[in-house]
Amino acid sequence: MDLLNLPAGGLCALVGAPGSGKSTFAARYPDSWRVCLDVYRRLATDSEADQSATPVAAEIQNLLLDARLSRGLNVLVDSTNVLPHVRAGLLARARYWQRPAVAVLFDVPLATVEAQNAGRARVVPLDIVRVHHELLPDADQLHREGFAAVHLVSELHAPGDLRRGARN
Repeated sequence: MDLLNLPAGGLCALVGAPGSGKSTFAARYPDSWRVCLDVYRRLATDSEADQSATPVAAEIQNLLLDARLSRGLNVLVDSTNVLPHVRAGLLARARYWQRPAVAVLFDVPLATVEAQNAGRARVVPLDIVRVHHELLPDADQLHREGFAAVHLVSELHAPGDLRRGARN
């Protein structure tokens, strides 16, 4: 089920702190759509948490982004994407392949993010979760950066969706 009515061949960037529900949300879509730095770090080092593998993971992600976007296939970028230069890179790839780019902003309250993070198999240190949460852009910022549409996860109302303050 495409809750976002994604445009064909588009890039969808999930933007949120660790533990905000991005991977749970991405699981609603075909697995082939998902690119995820955590997965590529794990494949390179046997650990999703090994940040030293991020450059290699980013190369893998970029290869897959280009492969899918060049073929007009949808892609979901399941990473925090809280840094402006990371989002700029995603937007540049979408523009290069002349594909639409949308964002889903995980505007989940910090207390909910902290609780969800604590319940995960791989708990991200609390200080990192808080820094990422503070770095969250707002919808207007994402529009100014060039995203054609911005969806707030708190406003998605299909059954079972993540909502502000709800755990999924």
